[in-house]
Order: sequence, then structure tokens, then C-alpha cells
Amino acid sequence: MNLKTLAMAGALGIAACAAQAEVKVGMITTLSGGGAGLGIDVRDGFMLAIEQSGRSDIEVIIEDDQRKPDIAVQLADKMIQSDKVDVMTGIIWSNLAMAVVPGAVAQGKFYLSPNAGPSALAGKGCNKNYFNVAWQNDNLHEAAGAYATDETFLNAFIMAPNYPAGQDALTGFKRYFDGNIAGEVYTQLGQTDYAAEIAQIRDSVADHVFFFLPGGMGISFLKQYADSGVDKPLIGPAFSFDQGILQAVGDAALGVKNTSQWNKDIDNPANAAFVASFQEKYGRLPSLYASQGFDTANLLISAVETADVNDPDAFRAALEAANFDSTRGDFAFGNNHHPIQNIYVREVIKEGDVYTNKIVGTALTNHADAYAPECKM
Repeated sequence: MNLKTLAMAGALGIAACAAQAEVKVGMITTLSGGGAGLGIDVRDGFMLAIEQSGRSDIEVIIEDDQRKPDIAVQLADKMIQSDKVDVMTGIIWSNLAMAVVPGAVAQGKFYLSPNAGPSALAGKGCNKNYFNVAWQNDNLHEAAGAYATDETFLNAFIMAPNYPAGQDALTGFKRYFDGNIAGEVYTQLGQTDYAAEIAQIRDSVADHVFFFLPGGMGISFLKQYADSGVDKPLIGPAFSFDQGILQAVGDAALGVKNTSQWNKDIDNPANAAFVASFQEKYGRLPSLYASQGFDTANLLISAVETADVNDPDAFRAALEAANFDSTRGDFAFGNNHHPIQNIYVREVIKEGDVYTNKIVGTALTNHADAYAPECKM
């Protein structure tokens, strides 16, 4: 799949490149198979911001990585060597990010992550050309651990897929949870049957369950958990309770608390305008991933407005300034080019026929990731 899109075309669709753009962006994201909804939302949010900017000097080349690291690497090589992109973005999954990002930045390309934030790229492996606009992988899970502690839970059963983001998830939760770990399980990436894990939860002394299962994995687990009759409270990050997932899960998710750096009810003009315009254009409420794509594009646009991408130092400084109106409100990078931000507690509710989230508290304020002190840029 190869979609070439000019901002001046004002659409996601395929468009011929009529002239050499001043900035060429390569977006590699997941558009088919498991997890496609996440990549589609990142793409749609990103392209909405490009369209709204009205700029004719940004070209976006979009490719589907099929959630396969080898394909992502092939696409990155093509974009760098043949398409001559200046900036790369789009990757959802941390194992794909680890396969692509180090090589891309080593070749002088800027990488703006709209999602994956593996710890290896936040600490000693940080790079001056790598910016994460979403979060470091541990952050939302750290907030879940802090929330569980505040709620005086004592024994946690924790579960995540066995890949970099899953490992970061459980590390992050344990960092901020003051109780005991009653069970710790790594599942298979893409797993859909959780009968064995639910049996372990049932037999454990846990008084709550923390799980990180993004995309279809979360849908499967939540439905099976609701049907199991196990009544231990669930806590998770937004990835398992996001807008695209909730409609598929239904009542099984109602009342569950989850953590996020964004929600549609964050009260600022940029977020209100984003939610309204996204819903108008695409006919659905935006997700966490859509907001991250939107913010990533607006960060890029803010840099293009003040610096030439062919002057790397100036362009990097413009990115570091982050002079754009984020859907999250005030936005700032730490020394390792990862956000310093609030992480909220949300509750799953129903508005009419639509399942969604509302903010019910703040778990962590102006939170930076644990790996920033290791970054020496």
C-alpha cells in the first residue's frame, strides 16, 4: 500500500506529487491486520492537522507496515534511500520502533513518534533527532500504579504482552505501586484466548488486576473477563479502553478506571476544536491515537513555519521549542525529547449509545519519565 498525499490536496486520498515539497514526510504505520485501528487513527489525526494548516510545502508518503518489523525496515530503507524523506513518523508498536528508529536517526533523519515510546530510546539510547510526542512507554502504567496505591489496593495481578512495550508497562506499574505483586504474567503478542490467565487471576490473592493489552487483545480479554464471573476490579492504561475499542467491548468496560494523558473533555480551545473537526470529517469520536497523530503533525508544522529542514540545528531547535497548541494544553519536552505532562484517571461511561471516557482525577502532575537522567545529548 503506497499513499502519497499532498497537504494542498486537502484529503487523505491518493494524490500525485505535482512539485517538489519543501518537507517530505515518511509515515510508516499499521493499516491492516491486528492493530490497524490504531494506525488508522494516527494517520487520520495527522492528516487532519496537515489539511487544516493549508500548507502546500509538506508531502506525506504513507505506507502500511502490517505490524511486521521486517516490512517496517524495508519501508524505512525505501523512504530514506529512494523517496528521500526528511522526517519520519507513524510507528505504533515498540518492537517496530526499535527496528526502524535507530537506523533512521543515524542517517540524519528526524523521527517524530506519535505513539511508541520504548525505554531504550528514552535513556542511554536517546538521540538528538528523535522526538516522542505521545509518552514514554512506562508513563501511563506508572500512573495506574499511583492510582492503585491511592485507592489502597494491596495485591496486584499484572499482565501484559511479551514485547518491549509490555515489559515497560509492568515495570512502570511496579515503579509506582506500593503493594504486593500477587501474580505477573506475560502473554503472547496478538493473543486472543485468555482462559488460562483468567483462571490464574481467579485463584490468586489479588484484590485488583492491572493489564496492558492494546487493540484486539484488550477486546478479547475484557469480554472473556466479564463472562468469567471474576469480580476483581480492573485497572489499565487508556490503550485498552480507548474510543475505538470501547464500542466493541460494550458494557463489560463500564466503570473501569484507566489512565491517559489525553481525553476528549480536556478543557482547552485546541482540544475542543480538534474533537469537533475530527468528528465532522470522519464521523466518529477521536481516540487517544488520533490526538497523538494530530499533535505530532502540529509539532512538525510549527517547526516548518520557523526553520528550514535542510538546516538540521535550526529545525531541531524549532521542534524542541514545541510552539504549537496541543490538544493536551501546555506542551513541553524534557531533556530527552519526551513530554512532561499530566496523566489523568478516566472512567468508562456511556453517553447515549456511545461508550466513552470522562476524566475523574489526575494521577500524576507534570510527569517526566524515569529514563531522562540517563540521556546524554
